[in-house]
Amino acid sequence: MVTRRKIVNIDEEKCNGCGQCATACAEGAIVIIDGKARLISEAYCDGLGACLGGCPQDAITIEERKADVFDRAAVEKHLYAQSTITARHAPLACGCPGSASQSIARSGHAVTPQEATPSELGNWPVQLHLVQTHAPYFQGAKLLISADCVPFAFPDFHGALLRHRTLLIGCPKLDDAAFYRDKLAEILTRNDIESIDIAYMEVPCCFGLVQLVRQAVAQSGKAVPVNLTKIGIRGETVETRAAADAAVR
Repeated sequence: MVTRRKIVNIDEEKCNGCGQCATACAEGAIVIIDGKARLISEAYCDGLGACLGGCPQDAITIEERKADVFDRAAVEKHLYAQSTITARHAPLACGCPGSASQSIARSGHAVTPQEATPSELGNWPVQLHLVQTHAPYFQGAKLLISADCVPFAFPDFHGALLRHRTLLIGCPKLDDAAFYRDKLAEILTRNDIESIDIAYMEVPCCFGLVQLVRQAVAQSGKAVPVNLTKIGIRGETVETRAAADAAVR
């Protein structure tokens, strides 16, 4: 069915294929094809323009014209199909192979003293800006949301914090906290998250990570247990506690 409505328009001459619009589009309506952003289906585009702020080239506008009506059921079917593709064949909409959603199997074998400590990383990508909100590794996940600096300061990050958890990283000081809050809320809404562990540094600004996660949980309307681990700049664990006790720093 065709109707006159608002829908995105992509200027391919301006588009440089960065993929930020595709990441910002929660409906999966935009895909990078041959180095350019393309609207793969009018029915997937709600016309609200979440992709606009994600375009550094100003290549995306909202126009009013005749287009297929927005179809929420078709969007859900499309997103489900994306989430069930085998991870190694499911690149993010931005088209960057290094940003493809992947689950990483770990053998669990015992290591000898001569071997390096094995990685416990079980998902890719890990940067909150890059992950797909419907990535298959989120279903039933125990999330570890870590400030960028924690893995560098805490020597047993993999063994004590990361094991059996799905990792997301970000910086509440330098990154867009509002964007992170909204994206986390969407991840929580779309998926059955079992628990959230937050690892943050003892420096005052890093507590912003705790605040934005708590806001995201509230925004999602779901009851998800949240636990906190504060790491000192010298690498020690300063304290651990439940988020219910984290009203103050």
